[in-house]
Amino acid sequence: MNLLLLAASATLALGKDESLLLYITVGTNDLKRAGIFYDAVLATVGMVRKLTNEKELGYGLATPDDRTRERFFYVTKPFLEYPATWGNGTLVALKAPSRKIVDAFHDAAVANGGTDDGAPGLRPYHANFYSCYVRDPDGNKLSAVCEAVE
Repeated sequence: MNLLLLAASATLALGKDESLLLYITVGTNDLKRAGIFYDAVLATVGMVRKLTNEKELGYGLATPDDRTRERFFYVTKPFLEYPATWGNGTLVALKAPSRKIVDAFHDAAVANGGTDDGAPGLRPYHANFYSCYVRDPDGNKLSAVCEAVE
């Protein structure tokens, strides 16, 4: 199953396996701390770190196919060298294949320096919208979403 990043109004389906969304970047002031957090949290949805340097970390699917970029989620120190801040109203949502994965995502986030911003559960968007909301150590808001019937 291909992992898709869902961002409010950011994805526009062009075809079965295509999207206008190319990659997501979130800022950090502490790459080491962010790496601990994101290594644990993104592993729950099948992603691994594929790039590490002094300015950024890059993540992608553990087993990408020929239609998937090697890396499409980045954690970076800001290019202009101002402190990284979170965006009010910004949310990165990751598709999870099961509610159990949503729960694991939330647990990993809280156990690795993140904060709870909405415990796992059904949401009113539709009958099968099961999600959680967390903030990373820099305050960036993330969600894992399962829309499968369970």
